Amino acid sequence: QGEYLGDLGFRRRSRVGLGLQVVALGDGQFEGVAYPGGLPGYGWNGEDKVSLSGSRSESVTDVTLILDSGKYQVHLKGPLALVFSTEEQFLGSLHKIHRASRTLHARPPRDAVILFNGQDAEQFENGRITEDGLLMTGTTTKLAVNDFHLHLEFRTPYMPYARGQGRGNSGVYIQRRYEVQILDSFGLKGEHNECGGLYRQRPPAVNMCLPPLSWQTYDIYFKAARWDKENKKTANAVITVYHNGFPIHDQQEITSKTGAGKPEGPEALPIHLQHHGNPVRFANVWIQPGPVASP
Repeated sequence: QGEYLGDLGFRRRSRVGLGLQVVALGDGQFEGVAYPGGLPGYGWNGEDKVSLSGSRSESVTDVTLILDSGKYQVHLKGPLALVFSTEEQFLGSLHKIHRASRTLHARPPRDAVILFNGQDAEQFENGRITEDGLLMTGTTTKLAVNDFHLHLEFRTPYMPYARGQGRGNSGVYIQRRYEVQILDSFGLKGEHNECGGLYRQRPPAVNMCLPPLSWQTYDIYFKAARWDKENKKTANAVITVYHNGFPIHDQQEITSKTGAGKPEGPEALPIHLQHHGNPVRFANVWIQPGPVASP
């Protein structure tokens, strides 16, 4: 499982980039998604892609995965993926890569409030820490928020037999009202209920989800809804989200609460990290309260 990148073609001027994401489904079964131009956020044209599927074959001396799209095959062995046509013509090779978020381990600015740095969970209600110093789900900040920039790092678990909403599910509930979904959506389409989606309202512009067990980042710039003296809403909340350093929502209005969120209102409320039965973990969480311009 993972990401692969390389070129098809042998002449320099006619080479075409290709990215590949391989997703484990358990019992030696895999799915793949091939992206012309490169990987999501890294060369892919954002439109064309090819689905593949296959299973691992084992012998005494070799372990190989063959993925088939009906148009071409990809043979994977170790860190190498060889691409062939249906007529068994060799088209090119891809190499396994390990991408990291552009904002992983980002240092908090001087005016930031450190919510979690692995030492304690004092900034959270019912905060729990694993033995290896990671924050667990099902906790809420003691700090109530209006406008802010939140940096948060998260890791989804490896759950090859799970599907859909049962695979690495959590969420960042801003003001306990608006959810930015967390899910193991690696290799999926990128829907409103997948990683980076504004739940039931808007999908991410591109699915920037890395493979499970990879550390990923959200940088969320939030402007709270505005209300008049009669508690009537005069402006929707506005959100900008960077997933792994790539913009997936840009100045997007949130028209109402999402899913099971609390009703909208003028009062500031905290941020909740949803527990959905899956061992999602968090690290390096900090927040800049007040208006903060996105990059």
